[in-house]
Amino acid sequence: MGFKLVPAAIACAIGLLIWFVIPVPAGVTPNAWHLLALFVATIAAIIGKAMPIGALAMLAIALVALTGVTSAKPAEAVADALSSFANPLIWLIGVAIMISRALIKTGLGSRIGYGFVALFGKRTLGIGYALALSELTIAPVTPSNTARGGAIMHPIMRSIADGFGSDPKQGTQGRIGKYLALVNYHANPITSAMFVTATAPNPLVVKLVAEATGKQVSISWGQWALAMLLPGLAALLVMPLVLYWLYPPQIRSTPNARQFARDKLAERGPLNRGEKIMLGVFVLLLLLWAGVPAMIFGSAWAVDATTTAFIGLGVLLLTGVLDWEDVLKEKSAWDTIVWFSALVMMATFLNKLGLIGWFSSSIEQAIGSLGLGWQGAGALLLLAYLYAHYLFASTTAHITAMFAAFYGAGIALGAPALPFALLMAAASNIMMTLTHYATGTSPVIFGSGYTTLAEWWQAGFVMSLVLIVVWVLAGSAWWKLLGYW
Repeated sequence: MGFKLVPAAIACAIGLLIWFVIPVPAGVTPNAWHLLALFVATIAAIIGKAMPIGALAMLAIALVALTGVTSAKPAEAVADALSSFANPLIWLIGVAIMISRALIKTGLGSRIGYGFVALFGKRTLGIGYALALSELTIAPVTPSNTARGGAIMHPIMRSIADGFGSDPKQGTQGRIGKYLALVNYHANPITSAMFVTATAPNPLVVKLVAEATGKQVSISWGQWALAMLLPGLAALLVMPLVLYWLYPPQIRSTPNARQFARDKLAERGPLNRGEKIMLGVFVLLLLLWAGVPAMIFGSAWAVDATTTAFIGLGVLLLTGVLDWEDVLKEKSAWDTIVWFSALVMMATFLNKLGLIGWFSSSIEQAIGSLGLGWQGAGALLLLAYLYAHYLFASTTAHITAMFAAFYGAGIALGAPALPFALLMAAASNIMMTLTHYATGTSPVIFGSGYTTLAEWWQAGFVMSLVLIVVWVLAGSAWWKLLGYW
């Protein structure tokens, strides 16, 4: 069988229950309700891992087209089902994942990591900051947070731990490995929150915010990066200290780490041709995404974010740093384009058919009746949204299922549109801290055995509280200074 029977049966039962048994509420059209049934069943199947998410996406596209929930005309229904494949934000992430392959292929990512360790690795805390700064440096061009935290940074972290005899198999993970593994992981949600292109679901957040506000709030790559700069840096400053206090390493002074990193860099030799080209593409992408040419020469020099990604990929292909086989083999990119398109399509039509508006209004009425004011209501919505991630094994599924309704309810209750969007966007990444199944990076690092399940969950909950407080306090002050509210 191509699916897991029990989770598939549960997902189908939930969909059929919504479609045929639960009455269509007043104010909701039958088509909107039926699309909700398909959507909830798809999310349930993703959570239960009934099939790979790309396969589930294909089934969802087929069912939307077949059932005609968006249009009674078959040709229009299938066009609707495939409509999100033309969404530039989806291709931005897919192409950026392809570009990030060059970081791994050329070795530039690991060189950056060892470079920071060579600078700051005199003490264990310094190694923690080196890992965090390495994450931050490569985050703008690695929208696969799993590739960044798991494939690039985690091997560096493990090699350092091994160098100090910190091995879970020998029961010596407490020497330094436990601390470094937690820093390795918790840097990932923070850097993911700092750039639109740092994790796949961020462009979905941008899209949902624009739809909820009638495009009055349309967050660009540069605006997101600027808005998240101060709270993100504050979080990166605090995070290694909090984890150092929670799980202090037995080895605190690591003078050999700097030499270890220098030896690794020496083995690599000087920058090779591929690394130099990748570094140039890296700088080019940041300049264009940040809108620097337009700032200097005027709006005629503005380049769309997705166009920029295609330019970067084109340069890497033309120079041979990547070849077409590399692009074809980057399964995560093509997988992301497929499942992202299906989920965005369903979320878009739930909004067009009025279901999201109805749900937001229902939440607004329920919370509004508590008389908390927009500050209290916004806090309640934010925390409920954040900690609902204990029920999800996919940030994309969580965001697709809940973001639009909760954000819409917050706006209706009086929360300022842009700051609340930024807080919700931050929470959409902070929620990765919570569990060992919260995102793709979690099982990679947790599975290496440096922490127990209890330690992982405790660290995750504490860090979620610390990070949301950092974003509320530092973010609110920073956004006030920027004139966002």
